[in-house]
Amino acid sequence: MPMRKIFFILVFFTAGLLVRAQNKPLDAATINKVKSGVADCAARTITIFSDFTQEKEMSILNDKIITSGKFYFKKEKQLRWEYIHPFSYVITINGDEITIRNDGKISSFNSQSNRIFSEVNKIIIGSVRGTLLDDDTFRASYSQSNGNFIVKLTPLSPRLKESLQEIIIHFNKKDFTVDRLEMIEQGGDFTKINFTDKRINEPISDEKFILR
Repeated sequence: MPMRKIFFILVFFTAGLLVRAQNKPLDAATINKVKSGVADCAARTITIFSDFTQEKEMSILNDKIITSGKFYFKKEKQLRWEYIHPFSYVITINGDEITIRNDGKISSFNSQSNRIFSEVNKIIIGSVRGTLLDDDTFRASYSQSNGNFIVKLTPLSPRLKESLQEIIIHFNKKDFTVDRLEMIEQGGDFTKINFTDKRINEPISDEKFILR
């Protein structure tokens, strides 16, 4: 499978939609509050289990692609995206190992063996944990809506700029967990993932992050 295709498959799971509503910019004190709240949330979060709904819009298609499934996260670097409807598709990250199961076929890649994999791995984990807020390879801007603090991350890395225009993370104002991840690609395609029924620090077996 070509590296560029693999990159877009993985980014497909990360997030993308421009914020079209007029959100209120944050002052310095509130920005520090957001950073502190996200850091505290990340520190106390061991596991996350959530339902998700994803909307994907592509310039070559007339209709949005809407999918749904289950999301699992376990500290430090374990993730599972399990697409259930309208098709079955699973991607896991277990340390540096990225594994995809599609139509019963399993493919595995080590993120450290390729710079693209390494960057995508960092984006996925950093989006969930909020560590991208202090990543010097992104420029961050902060705003808020009624229910969320919104952080827009613009890539500074030339390699990322080739494919990715921005990442937008919506943090819940009450508990600083991620309510929504968004991404817009340079070509204008976007993906939006909404997380619902989030359960924090419930036991999750390591087996969830191994595909056979």
